[in-house]
Amino acid sequence: MAWTSGVVGETFGGNTRKALPLRRNTNHSIAMDKLIEQPRGFARMKKHWPWAVATVLLLVILSWLLFGNHSATLRVSADDLTISDVQQAEFKDYVRLSGQVVPIQVVQLSPEEGGIVTERVVEEGAMVKKGDVIIRLRNSGLDLQILNAEAELAEKQNLLRNTQVAMQQDRLNNQLEQAQLAMDTERKLRTFRQNERLYNEKLISREVFLQSEEDYRLAQRKQGLIVQRLQQDSIYRSVQMDQMEDNLANMRTNVVLVRERKNKLEVRAPIDGELGLLDVELGQSVTSGQKIGQINDLSDYKIEAQVDEHYIDRVRAGLTATVARSGDQPISLTLRKVYPEVRQGKFRTDFTIQPPAGGRKGGFRSGQTYYLNLELGQPEQAILIPRGAFFQKTGGTWIFVLSKDGRTAYRRTIRIGRQNPQYYEVTEGLEPGERVITSGYEAFGDNERLEIK
Repeated sequence: MAWTSGVVGETFGGNTRKALPLRRNTNHSIAMDKLIEQPRGFARMKKHWPWAVATVLLLVILSWLLFGNHSATLRVSADDLTISDVQQAEFKDYVRLSGQVVPIQVVQLSPEEGGIVTERVVEEGAMVKKGDVIIRLRNSGLDLQILNAEAELAEKQNLLRNTQVAMQQDRLNNQLEQAQLAMDTERKLRTFRQNERLYNEKLISREVFLQSEEDYRLAQRKQGLIVQRLQQDSIYRSVQMDQMEDNLANMRTNVVLVRERKNKLEVRAPIDGELGLLDVELGQSVTSGQKIGQINDLSDYKIEAQVDEHYIDRVRAGLTATVARSGDQPISLTLRKVYPEVRQGKFRTDFTIQPPAGGRKGGFRSGQTYYLNLELGQPEQAILIPRGAFFQKTGGTWIFVLSKDGRTAYRRTIRIGRQNPQYYEVTEGLEPGERVITSGYEAFGDNERLEIK
């Protein structure tokens, strides 16, 4: 196909528009390219439109980041919530304990001597007096010890008597020897004096005179030595006799003690009371010191209670507590003893029962369980919220607080001080008159805002 070119001009209302080129094909048809002019303002706006949209979106995002509420929101039903009021009231600082009534004193039964049980004289639950026989034992080995001790005592007694006889004979022999030496000395003295006169008259030789003098001097020395020996023998015999008497006395005491051990084969009640336990059977072998039972002193009662170790620094002897019994006025208790040992997160305490004014403290039975209110301090005014399951989730560090219209709840940081079985003391974060959610928070997850419907 061939085209020819030309120029065409159009006139509208006396105005001639710019001529457009024409192209003519070979078959005399005319094709026209028409140029349409647009307004200049619209073209400029169309050119910058993407930048304007981007700017607006950026401003919206920045406004949301700076001023928007980003907390996650969860819709919950009001029927599933426990809503409590924050109040200003008197806070009673006490802890509730579970205590058990026990006898004021429990005495353990343990035989001082081991043996075979031959008789149960008293059964469990019976009332006994101090000194009553509870069980009897048999110990053949102890019987043999008694026989040996008695035989040894008899042997020592015979030995002592024989020693006494021998010492008496020695004393008599020494006295006889002393008498003989004294007589011999007298004779030698007489001979010496006679020879001295004869020598002076020159009737005997000097040698005979000197021999008689030497014999006399020797007899004197022998007599002095025998006297010293008799004195030493007397002292030695006296000490020996005292030692033997002491040994003999000790053996007599030993025989008495061994015989008393046989009396201890009868296990007797150490106090008046109730035989609460007797864990032995006929023919059973029990050892010395083995626990076989116990006696309960029922003249009075006490209450044992376990306290959480959280309070170990605040619980001390002398604190007061109360226990309520149906139909009776509350009974006052006094903390008597605190046991320092902690087992499984708890420590043990003992309370004595105080009689009510003008009344008696009767009616208690061993084994009964009561709830005690142990006072840890004086009542004080404080901001309080009821105890609730929320504490397990938050640990008392935050709580959901309701808005004034009650349709929304927001998470708020708080601080909890003391607590009792009914209330928590709030030291920071809440004001009286506000309302909070005290039920469990397990279903709320990590949401910080709740919509209540």
